[in-house]
Amino acid sequence: MSARQLVADATRPRLPKHIKLRFDETRAQWIVLAPERVLVLDETSHEVLKRCDGATSVAAIVADLATAFDAPREVIGADVAALLQDMADKGYLQL
Repeated sequence: MSARQLVADATRPRLPKHIKLRFDETRAQWIVLAPERVLVLDETSHEVLKRCDGATSVAAIVADLATAFDAPREVIGADVAALLQDMADKGYLQL
C-alpha cells in the first residue's frame, strides 16, 4: 500500500484518467463518474474540481477562487485543501 499523499500549495491535482467530470442532463447537475460510482457535486465542489487540470497548483486554484468569489483566501484555502484531501483519499483525485 502506498503512502498517503497530502495536499500542499504546490500540489497540482488532477482527475485520474478513469474518472470524468461531466454534466448530467438528467440530474441537471455536475457529477464525477468513476467505475461503478457517481458523485453528485454541489456548485462549490464543481468550481474546485474543474480547476484540477494537473497544471494548476492548489495555491493558484485558491487565488482564483478567492478572486472569483471575493472571499478571504484563508477561508477558501482551508475549504479547498479539505475537499481535495478528501477526494484524493477516496481515489477520485491524484495529487
